[in-house]
Amino acid sequence: MEVVQPARALLAVAVLSALASLAAAPAMAQEARGDAPEQRATTLSGITVTAQKREEALQDVPIVINVLDEQLLQDSGVHDIKDMQVLVPGLTVTSTQSAAQTTARIRGIGTVGDNAGLESSVGIVIDGVYRSRNSVGFGDLGEVERIEVLKGPQGTVFGKNTSAGVINVITRRPSYTQSAEGEITVGNYGLFGVSGAYNDALGENAAFRVFASKRKRDGVDNVRFGAGPRTEDDDGNQNYHTFRGQLLLEPTDNLSINFVGDFSSREENCCITVTTDRGPTAAIINALTPGGEGVIPAVDLDRRLGYANRSTSQDLKDKGVAMNIDWVSPWANGATVSSITSMRDWKAINGLDFDYSAADILYRAPDEDESLTQFETFSQELRMTGSSDRVDWMVGLFYSDEDLTRNDSYRFGPAYEPYLSTLVGSQVLGGVAAQLAPLGLTVDQSNPALFFSQVSGQPFGTNFRGLGSLDEHRQNAKSTAIFTNNTFHATDQLDITVGLRYTHEKKTLHTVYDNPNGSAACGATLANPAARVGGALAGRINGFGSLPPALQQQLLAGLVPALAPTIAGYMCLPWANIAHDGRDVTQSRTEKEWSGTFKLAYSWSDDVMTYGSAARGYKAGGFNLDRVQSANGLSSGVQGITPVDDTSFPGEFVDSYELGLKTNWMDGNLLFNAALFYQKYTDFQLNSFLGTSFVVRSIPEVVSQGFEADVMWQTAMRGLTMQGGLTYAQTEYGNDLLPDPDLALLPGNTMSFAPRWSGNASMTYEWDMGADLLGRFNIGGKYMSKFNTGSDLDPQKMQDGFGLLNARLGLGRQDKRWMVEVWGQNLTNETYKQVGIDAPIQSGSWNAFLGAPRMYGMTLRVRY
Repeated sequence: MEVVQPARALLAVAVLSALASLAAAPAMAQEARGDAPEQRATTLSGITVTAQKREEALQDVPIVINVLDEQLLQDSGVHDIKDMQVLVPGLTVTSTQSAAQTTARIRGIGTVGDNAGLESSVGIVIDGVYRSRNSVGFGDLGEVERIEVLKGPQGTVFGKNTSAGVINVITRRPSYTQSAEGEITVGNYGLFGVSGAYNDALGENAAFRVFASKRKRDGVDNVRFGAGPRTEDDDGNQNYHTFRGQLLLEPTDNLSINFVGDFSSREENCCITVTTDRGPTAAIINALTPGGEGVIPAVDLDRRLGYANRSTSQDLKDKGVAMNIDWVSPWANGATVSSITSMRDWKAINGLDFDYSAADILYRAPDEDESLTQFETFSQELRMTGSSDRVDWMVGLFYSDEDLTRNDSYRFGPAYEPYLSTLVGSQVLGGVAAQLAPLGLTVDQSNPALFFSQVSGQPFGTNFRGLGSLDEHRQNAKSTAIFTNNTFHATDQLDITVGLRYTHEKKTLHTVYDNPNGSAACGATLANPAARVGGALAGRINGFGSLPPALQQQLLAGLVPALAPTIAGYMCLPWANIAHDGRDVTQSRTEKEWSGTFKLAYSWSDDVMTYGSAARGYKAGGFNLDRVQSANGLSSGVQGITPVDDTSFPGEFVDSYELGLKTNWMDGNLLFNAALFYQKYTDFQLNSFLGTSFVVRSIPEVVSQGFEADVMWQTAMRGLTMQGGLTYAQTEYGNDLLPDPDLALLPGNTMSFAPRWSGNASMTYEWDMGADLLGRFNIGGKYMSKFNTGSDLDPQKMQDGFGLLNARLGLGRQDKRWMVEVWGQNLTNETYKQVGIDAPIQSGSWNAFLGAPRMYGMTLRVRY
């Protein structure tokens, strides 16, 4: 499949050529070359960030920012965005069916990751390049210089607009100093990891850096697989490798060009669920499972025991190239022109045991033709940033062209028909027996597994078999924006920041639906539902044929109208619905929106600054990439079997307000910051699993309000530093009644994944041991109060408040040539739910994806 389209390649060449030609103009002196020695802030007040696309002191930026430096990330064992959540209050990161469905949330606001057509509320930017979805950025981050977590809408600063915040990852760039680094890690669950980096100069005007890593681990969850064909008895293992290469060219003092190429691969098994509430369907599943145990006999989350007879293998490939250019121009007092050109290709192939049991009911094969999500993205960001005595200004252009490919399918196992027929047939026949008992009539309730074949008229075992559905979604999304962010220094104490953004979004989706097995059961039933259901019931009512014809008609007239739609609905669940077969649907939507920000910041002294801000954020609408059906053919309708052609949902908006305080104490060695926030979302995009498909609902109103505080303290005791943060977020749905009964619990209640209280704290102590050795100890933890882990707020999905505790102890040389560390994560072995779900096609049962258990090990680091 071609990654680079000709038009995209021409645009990239044009941008490079234009900027290269500008470099021939007279140059202005560049502040520092890549070979400058690393300078660390002697006090915390000297910490710098690039949250507004220029280097600024953290305490001068009027937004809430959590800054995680390289050492803290190493101490906490951070390899990906999920690991880092223990360091940031108000941030949660969860995964569900695979690593390809990972979601970050800030202050309770985020996007459920199971619908690839749904953009992320929290954006992930790695070295200036926006990643299409949170899951696309979920991989080994490699050598990270720092991570900045910016809370609230950031559309006037970053290329792609986001409505809830940005995770800005800055990796290490090449320098002119020769160096080599290596790391080996071993741990429980068979963990083994190795990584290495090499940096060197290529003459006086060029340098390069390469990084590679490999990490393997056994699964952390136990699996019962029944009769297979699966044979793996664990799940949640790790097996990935990453490579990143960079080439830095600085042909003149005012021009820097950095080329980046990276590739990563994950070939793992992920992810099973464990049963949290065992319903009545368990008995049917057990009866259809060889050995008689298809689900856990008694709920016990600490056993981490899941059931899957089909593969959960995942194969993720992520690769890309980027070119970052910074040129100090001769214009506007030395304004800097920056260009970021990127082409990326991300592909995920996932197997899925859809019924999460050891019975062979419903599954998705790990095959590219049947289960694929792929993003091919070209993006171009062009900015000019400058300053004068009174104004710091920035203007930028952003363009992205994203092709999304999704192949979606479901396969029937041999247990599907007897399972669903038994489930529905036993309920229907039992209900009919109760209705007819007063008339002295009895109903044959034996062998309900045959009921569906009696309804359809097809031989038992032929109603549902093979590949039930195979759908191809092809979406193109083009985004164009112009944005500006400017700070006016009205006085020596007062700064006024004004930001504005205009965004043009166009999405086009072409979907082809196919039922390769012909959907015999559904087709036969829908041909004449009343007659098919009536005939099946007549055959089950004992002595029905001997009754007078008028009484026969009367009985069926009282039974069939109420039962036929329900039975047809189960015969025609989305993956088996013949009405979808052969549908060829094209949808398109265009959005043109303004967003922006206004901030006032007042410095009362060198150590105290207060600010107030108002912002309008926006996130584009899109389409549901799933089989959507309802009673009336509308996406907003209640459950039914009529296909929905218009699966679109509108853009999401937020009005955000913040009052903040930033202070320095103890000569800059103690930072204390706090903020009050209020965010009101309209048309919030909620992705809900309805038991058979994922559907985005536009929720009229969501309000998130509360306060945040964080502290960083470099104590008077040499080598001892502390930091921590606290977030109180009251994130609730509005009181508007929703038409979907599956979302009846939402109005007026706290949103899912939104704990009221979230706090973290860490302490690091570093001390000399004799003339040459160094000791280092870090301990950190995070606490979250109770929250619901399901988008529909079922009480069975509630997670009690819990805490996570990590620690690391190291011994090495003072010059950091080597260090040996012992470490532990989740030291108390807390068992907690990441995400709770309705067990698919298992009424009365609930399952959950669990967080990682206790991990511990040893790491050796060497540097040259």
